[in-house]
Amino acid sequence: MRITRSSATGAAAPAQWFTGDAWIEPVAEPEGGARTQIDSVRFAPGGRTVWHRHPLGQVLVVTEGTGRVQRRGGPVETIHAGDTVHIAPGEWHWHGAAPTVPMTHLAIEPIPDDGAAPETGAPVTDGEYRDGHLADAEDIPPITRSVLLDQLLPAPRSTHRVEVRRITIAPGHAAGLHVHNGPVFGSIEKGSAVYQIDGEAASVLGPGDVFYEPEDVRIARFDAQDEGVTFLGYFLLGADETAAIEFLDS
Repeated sequence: MRITRSSATGAAAPAQWFTGDAWIEPVAEPEGGARTQIDSVRFAPGGRTVWHRHPLGQVLVVTEGTGRVQRRGGPVETIHAGDTVHIAPGEWHWHGAAPTVPMTHLAIEPIPDDGAAPETGAPVTDGEYRDGHLADAEDIPPITRSVLLDQLLPAPRSTHRVEVRRITIAPGHAAGLHVHNGPVFGSIEKGSAVYQIDGEAASVLGPGDVFYEPEDVRIARFDAQDEGVTFLGYFLLGADETAAIEFLDS
């Protein structure tokens, strides 16, 4: 028996295979006579593969979120957590996340004895990606609203102003253990980061994800991944208060 702990990150997917952001973490690789490759693939909202096909086909098992899949000549299909997609040998297809929701799936691929690799085609255009999901104009609401975060503060707070900052962290750079003198809310614009409040589980934030850093609480990790990360930070401040961050020794 061998247990491999999740990295909570995965490697950035190769650009020639994907449009948008995606991350791949190997689950099982061919070894000891086994001829099956299994990867966990996480797509940011709107992320998708290029058109491609596998010599012996592929099975996708959606483990989180909502996505889309299409075979050449067929409609775009919506897939949800718990769905399984069986792709025939040599069948041209693509798969990815929904426009506003990330998606994670297991990709299970038999490996041919001759080692033949999957074949890539053209990127999936925006028109192909939307195909089958365009409602009639009269059915499209003029305004849509979604609650991304509804966060209670530990105690009532007098907020005189909100300072909004666009912050970029270089690829592979860790922000370090720190605390803020006031509550901070944020949303990821591009890239990804590992986020962790001290003593709690780490999570990976990607484009469209939101987060909350409580006042005077130790933030153990805000670590940019291979592609770096850019996010908006919203600092809630009192009348004579200035946003401050204190970096701590671990």
